[in-house]
Amino acid sequence: MTHTFAEEFDVIVVGAGHAGVEASLAASRMGCKTLLATINLEMLAFMPCNPSIGGSAKGIVVREIDALGGEMGKNIDKTYIQMKMLNTGKGPAVRALRAQADKALYAREMKHTVEQQENLTLRQSMIDDILVEDGKVVGVVTATGIKYGAKAVVVTTGTALRGEIILGDLKYSSGPNNSLASVTLADNLKKLGLEIGRFKTGTPPRVKASTINYDETEIQPGDTTPNHFSFLSKDKDYLQDQVPCWLTYTNQSSHDIINKNLHRAPMFSGVVKGVGPRYCPSIEDKIVRFADKDRHQLFLEPEGRHTEEVYVQGLSTSLPEDVQRELLRSIKGLEKAEMMRTGYAIEYDIVLPHQLRATLETKLISGLFTAGQTNGTSGYEEAAGQGLVAGINAALKVQGKPELILKRSDAYIGVMIDDLVTKGTLEPYRLLTSRAEYRLILRHDNADMRLTPIGRQVGLVDEERWLSFEIKKAQFDNEMTRLSTHKLKPVKDTNQQVEAMGFKPLTDAVTAKEFMRRPEVRYTDVVKFIGPAAEDLDDKLIELLETEIKYEGYINKALDQVAKMKRMEEKRIPANIDWDDIDSIATEARQKFKKINPETIGQASRISGVNPADISILMVYLEGNQKASRKS
Repeated sequence: MTHTFAEEFDVIVVGAGHAGVEASLAASRMGCKTLLATINLEMLAFMPCNPSIGGSAKGIVVREIDALGGEMGKNIDKTYIQMKMLNTGKGPAVRALRAQADKALYAREMKHTVEQQENLTLRQSMIDDILVEDGKVVGVVTATGIKYGAKAVVVTTGTALRGEIILGDLKYSSGPNNSLASVTLADNLKKLGLEIGRFKTGTPPRVKASTINYDETEIQPGDTTPNHFSFLSKDKDYLQDQVPCWLTYTNQSSHDIINKNLHRAPMFSGVVKGVGPRYCPSIEDKIVRFADKDRHQLFLEPEGRHTEEVYVQGLSTSLPEDVQRELLRSIKGLEKAEMMRTGYAIEYDIVLPHQLRATLETKLISGLFTAGQTNGTSGYEEAAGQGLVAGINAALKVQGKPELILKRSDAYIGVMIDDLVTKGTLEPYRLLTSRAEYRLILRHDNADMRLTPIGRQVGLVDEERWLSFEIKKAQFDNEMTRLSTHKLKPVKDTNQQVEAMGFKPLTDAVTAKEFMRRPEVRYTDVVKFIGPAAEDLDDKLIELLETEIKYEGYINKALDQVAKMKRMEEKRIPANIDWDDIDSIATEARQKFKKINPETIGQASRISGVNPADISILMVYLEGNQKASRKS
C-alpha cells in the first residue's frame, strides 16, 4: 500500500512523558529528524504522582541517564527544592540521591529544552495508528487523519493507553491528571498482534499547605553538603535555601475509618481489575495486608515554591472523596487540612515486555519500540532510562549502526531491561538495589566511569561533557597510580605519626593504597604521609578513590563473575531455532523458550523456570549444530 505522508521523519516518539522526552532528545541529538507527538503539550514531562526524582536504586538510574548524555539529571538539578542523599549509614552500593522537585518548574524547563532542540519537532497530536508494511514500521496516523512517515516509532504512552480513572464508585476514561486517554492506539496495538496487559497505579490526595499544623509533624530537611544528579553540575550552584518536607503517621482512628469503608473501596469492591504495584500499595491495601501495624509513615511533600499544594506521600488511595476527607482529618497535623485534589487510581494497558528485545524493539515489528510504563514499569526514573535506550536504538537502527544493549553489569538500566524482556512482569515493575547482582559495581559515584564512554560512542556525549570526563578520569588514574606505588615504611618517625593519629603501627612496608584499605584510614590521613596530589581533587573524586580502594577485593570478585557471565552472553542463539527439535529439555523450559525466544545463552539462563540442566542441553545442541554446519 502506498501512503501519502504530510511529513516524513526518521524517528517518531508517541507520548511526551519522562520516557518520551528522553527518547526524542536522544534520537534528535544523534542526528535523526525526530517528531515528538503528545496529546497535551502542558503534560510534557509532567509529574502526575510524587513531586520527586530519585530514591533508592532510582537515583542511580538518574545518574546513569546523565552519564549517557540524557536530560533528567540536568533538569532536576535546575528545578529541585530539596536534595538528600539516602542510606548514608549503609554501604556505598545502596546510597542514592533523592530530590524534591518544583513540579511545575521541572515540566516547564524540560519543555523549553525540547523546544530548543535541533532536529526535534514538538507537536500536540494524538496518534491513533501505527502503520506497518511487511512487518516493518512505516509511519503513524493521527486522530485527525494526518499521516507521518517514519523509519522507527517509539511508543511511550505511560498510563494514557486506554486509561481509566477510578474514585470510589466513579470510573471514567482518562489519562493521568484528567488528560485524554489513548483508546484507539490501544486497539491498534492489539490488531498488530501485540499481547496487551492491564495494570493499575494510584496517587494520594493533595492538601493546602496553609491549613497544615506543622507543629504536630517532624521536619525533614535537605542536606547542606552539595550533591547533584548531573556530573556537570557545580557545587557552587548547590541550593542552600531548601524547602523542608514533614513526617507524620496514620493512627488507629485512621485505620478504623478505612476498615469501616472497605466495602466502598474500589480495590476490594471489584471495580479495580488491573494489577497494582507491590512496592507502592494504596493505604487501604496496606491496612489490610499489614493489619498488625498500628501506624504507617506519611511524608508531606511540597509540590513547589509557588503553590500551596502538598503531596501526602504514603496515602495513595481510590476511596470515595468523603472518606478521603475524613481520613485526612484523623491524622496528626492534618486535622484541619483542606483537600485540594482527591487521590485516585488509574488503570491502563501495557505491552507485555517479553515481546521485546533488549534494545526495546518489538520482536514482532521491525522499527517499533516501546518504553516506560507502556512496558509495565512504575516510576519516572525507570521510564526515562528505558526512553533513553529506546531512543538511542531507534536512531542507531535508522542510521544502520550497531545496536546498544546495556548488560546487567553495565547499569541498573541494563538490569531493569533484562528483567523485563527475560522474565516479564506480573505487576508494575520497580527497580530495587536487591535486583542487581553486581550492585557494588553499579554505584551512584561511578556512573560516569561506567557509561560516559558508551554515551560518547553512540554520539550523545558532547565535547563539554567528554572533556570534563577525561580530566576526571586522568586525575583518578594518576592518583590511583601514585597511591599504588608510594610506600610507607615501618620506621620510627612514620609509626610515631601513625600512632599519634590513633592507628595501629606498621609492621611491614605497605603502599599508600594498602594503608588506605584499613577501615579507619581516610584519604586525608594518607596524604599526610605522601603529600597532596599534583592537582586539587574534589570531594567526589576522593570519595570514589576511597570506595574503589576499600572495596577492591569485593569489586574484583564481582568483576570475575561478570567475566564468566560475559562468555555466556556472547554465545548467541539463532533466531530461527526450532525449540521442539531439542530433546530432553523440560517441558516448562521449552514453553518459556518459545515465549521469550532468548537471544543468548546468558539470557536463556535467567528465564524463570529454566534450570541449569536445560542450559547444558541447549549448549550441547547448539554446539552440535555448529559442528554440523561447519562440515557441510
